[in-house]
Amino acid sequence: MSMMKEFKEFAVKGNVVDMAVGIIVGAAFGKIVSSFVGDVIMPPIGVLLGGVDFSDLAFTLKEAVGEAPAVVLSYGKFIQTLIDFTIIAFAIFLAVKAINTLKRKQQEAPAAPPAPSKEEALLTEIRDLLKTRK
Repeated sequence: MSMMKEFKEFAVKGNVVDMAVGIIVGAAFGKIVSSFVGDVIMPPIGVLLGGVDFSDLAFTLKEAVGEAPAVVLSYGKFIQTLIDFTIIAFAIFLAVKAINTLKRKQQEAPAAPPAPSKEEALLTEIRDLLKTRK
């Protein structure tokens, strides 16, 4: 099988396309959550804490010397990223929980028993005839 034919079969599979859509939607969702945290959640929290802008919170480890930039530990941006992660993780948890609930409901629904095969039907008929002879 040629390499192009194998790649075409791989790329056209439903799982690959579904995964690509999921990655694109996930990236967009991540940007929305980052904006939500940075532009909606953190400003009120900063006001409550005395007008603190979290993106500016940092420790200067080494001052700038000449052309060399300062070495800064930006823990405010880290706090924002942690909040982003928490919101995204919670949203994914809720989605997975909903999917699992739907799967459980499908599994709980009893499937109709399969119709007996021709051999089973014939054996049942013979058994019933033998019971009536006694």
